[in-house]
Amino acid sequence: MPITVTAPTGTFTESGEREILPRLTAALLDISGGTGNAFFTGIIGGTVHLLPPHAIYAGGVNRRIVMVELKLPNIGLPDTQSRATFVTAATDIVDALTNPGHNRADTWVNIVNAPDGGWGIGGRAYTGDALISAVAAGMA
Repeated sequence: MPITVTAPTGTFTESGEREILPRLTAALLDISGGTGNAFFTGIIGGTVHLLPPHAIYAGGVNRRIVMVELKLPNIGLPDTQSRATFVTAATDIVDALTNPGHNRADTWVNIVNAPDGGWGIGGRAYTGDALISAVAAGMA
């Protein structure tokens, strides 16, 4: 489940750049009920893209926004409440890891769902049922 963070250089503290993905991963695991599940933990990954400030726009104008995008199968964060909880948690994490002056309103979180069978790892496309089975096996 890829997590992509895109931000202008200098937005995060030095440690924040290293901590953002581990903290977002922990939040996703917690909200999804997957904390401690080796399979589930192992399929969450991501990248941090730090771009020159002039390369990020909002509303057609240069603006220092942080974008967090989570891509997961359609069984992940399956209801409005779990998605809202992740949005708030991700925004709180960004707030905690940015340098002074970052405005909370300049953190955007987007959750993208893949259709059943449209998400995979290692050449294997997983259906929702197959993922549920794999996660359950990871709990055993």
